[in-house]
Amino acid sequence: MPQPRYKHLVDRLAADIRAGRLRPGTRLPTHRDLAAREGLALVTASRVYSELQDMGLVSGETGRGTFVKEALPRGQGIDLHAWSADTVDLSFNYPSTPGQTDLLRAALRQLAAAGDLESLLRYQPHGGREHERATVAAHLRSRGLTATAEMTLLVSGAQHGLTTSAMALLEPGDVVAVDTLTYPGFKLAAEANRLELAPIPAAGHGPDLDTLAALCKRRRVRAVYTMPTLHNPLGWVMSAARRRELVAIAREHGLIIIEDGAYAFLAEDAPPPLASLAPETTVYVSSLSKSVATGLRVGFVCAPSAWVPKLERAIRATVWNTPAIMTAVACGWMEDGTVARLEGEKRRDAAMRQSLVADILGRLKRVGHPSSYFVWLPLAQELRADEIAMALIRERVSVSTALPFSTSAHVPHAVRLAIGSVDLVTLRRSLEVVARVITDRTY
Repeated sequence: MPQPRYKHLVDRLAADIRAGRLRPGTRLPTHRDLAAREGLALVTASRVYSELQDMGLVSGETGRGTFVKEALPRGQGIDLHAWSADTVDLSFNYPSTPGQTDLLRAALRQLAAAGDLESLLRYQPHGGREHERATVAAHLRSRGLTATAEMTLLVSGAQHGLTTSAMALLEPGDVVAVDTLTYPGFKLAAEANRLELAPIPAAGHGPDLDTLAALCKRRRVRAVYTMPTLHNPLGWVMSAARRRELVAIAREHGLIIIEDGAYAFLAEDAPPPLASLAPETTVYVSSLSKSVATGLRVGFVCAPSAWVPKLERAIRATVWNTPAIMTAVACGWMEDGTVARLEGEKRRDAAMRQSLVADILGRLKRVGHPSSYFVWLPLAQELRADEIAMALIRERVSVSTALPFSTSAHVPHAVRLAIGSVDLVTLRRSLEVVARVITDRTY
């Protein structure tokens, strides 16, 4: 069957972009001008640009036009990381403090001498052994949750907790309200479970709850995914009043609240978690990835008791149980105070790094929290995020653009810096590069 004529135009433009004949940042003709030039219907011209956008070659921006994109080496940023050994990674956070390796070495020695070592080689209960669930529940109570062992399950990190929550509690096609900028991992979990994400714009330190309420009246929203304490990427901490308002909306419309607390440990004196305000309708998900170590892969889910069997089945369907050795180490550190100590050290470390950011990037517009491990940099109107990200890659610094975080058609031009994964000397040098690259291109 012959290929439609517009497909030849798509192929030709794609080839020109990939060959560099159309350079990154080039503004392409308007849809109307392209239609007139190529003898196409306007709707067909729009389809040409839509297919190029789906291929990741162009971006359409309301009020500005259609532009050739900078070709970032690894797709669109969800899997963005340092491309080579000499590239500084400011795209992912894996914070560590001195002495953590020695802590692990000592914990493994202690575990090796324990009497129940053989039991760790066997299958474990899907949600964790009873004493481990009790240990995690006590840890969650220190974060302000009303948690019991019966409500608590162990999972392989917060990402696994989010995925199993979506699998267990939602159906394909369900509508989930999310922030217009949100954690990319939940976008992946929603995609895998065929959920529809309904973006809610920000309004100060939290989502626009009037928009959420209006959405719930207009559509059958099944759940809301939210990060009320240390939002990623914007760093907000929702006030107690806004949390109560969100809970009221959830109760009125029968919403499941999926509360992500992965970074919550960094914010001291934050209001109580949503799970403490509405335990009957909230699933709370967090982990030790940021507070202890990303490689530990131990997370936890706290949910109403009625939901626990469904969550246990989802855990069985994905990993059966968390790695028993890592779970034993993690629970030992919760019990002996190591986790609490590491959380305190990382709060101080994050605050010190934010001070460094303020010192070096003080002239640039920033959005964030004074004790978080990331900072959001909205770019001036004339700048393009993909161009800035590619320029930084050439300077051996990798960052994230807004694209992996965005859930709406409008993707803001901004970059997120993850500042928790390199030593302070390297961080200072890298921030100086970021400041220079952005400042030199601002006019």
